[in-house]
Amino acid sequence: MVSGPLGHLTVAVLGGDRRETEVIRELLRQGAVVRAAGRERAPDPEGVVPAHDAAAALRGADALLGPMPGIDEEGRVWSAVAARPLHLGPGDLAGLRNGAVVLVGRANAHLRALARQGAIRLAELAEDDEVAILNSIPTAEGALQLAMELSPLSLNGSSAAVLGMGRTGTTLARLLWALGCHTYALARRPVDLARALTLGCHPVPFHRLTEIAPALDFLFNTVPALVVDRQVLVALPAHAVVIDLASAPGGVDFAAAGELGRTAVLAPGLPGKVAPVSAGRMLARVVLRRLEEAFDGGREEAWSSRESASASP
Repeated sequence: MVSGPLGHLTVAVLGGDRRETEVIRELLRQGAVVRAAGRERAPDPEGVVPAHDAAAALRGADALLGPMPGIDEEGRVWSAVAARPLHLGPGDLAGLRNGAVVLVGRANAHLRALARQGAIRLAELAEDDEVAILNSIPTAEGALQLAMELSPLSLNGSSAAVLGMGRTGTTLARLLWALGCHTYALARRPVDLARALTLGCHPVPFHRLTEIAPALDFLFNTVPALVVDRQVLVALPAHAVVIDLASAPGGVDFAAAGELGRTAVLAPGLPGKVAPVSAGRMLARVVLRRLEEAFDGGREEAWSSRESASASP
């Protein structure tokens, strides 16, 4: 007899990294059966049922937890802890039980199509505000760590610009200010500039980026569009460090940065690299809540409707 609030569920976990180890630990603690594929090199806890491939992991499962970077259009499942490549075949999802829940960082077109057809209930965790806000903490801390490794300057007393005042940008700007960094916060919307002012930062409209660039020691970008172009890079001091935190393809002209001799790095996926345990615990919190909501009869229909709508392109 199983015990725990999730004791009636079987959850398949495909790929991922050490973040999913913490999710798995909590799933087991809550009584779920966990099958895992593409995680042969992960420090997963005892109790996980290993599966040779995706089909074996998904067969009869109530839910699928995919990696935060997602599954590509050719079915390749992202994994930093796999001993061999893992693929999700066209028919593998048919092994899930009716009404199964699929939780993944970002979904490809195939998964979205299945969700629209009602074959599965899909949630893209990277689009979840709770996940994004919690993830902004290790992302910002990792960005500061990287900045200190790449520059001979201390953050205290230096000048930095944060491009974009979304969830990550806001957290990063607040930490920089707390460290005594002269922090510029750049945004286009007046409401975001107002928020920057409440954090103690210097609000700057985006069109003034090139104007303030000569004063910067550090530049952090969170905008997934080309905003740090050659003109901005030329204006930066030679010692300045540029760190791009935006999702692919980023927002920095890296070819121009190389030609100009600027220090510029693309730093995706920092939570899983610099603080996988903390990031995993944050992810576990959201995953467990989503599963409890999805399989709590009274709320199941509302959950499904909400996620189907969010999955539409």
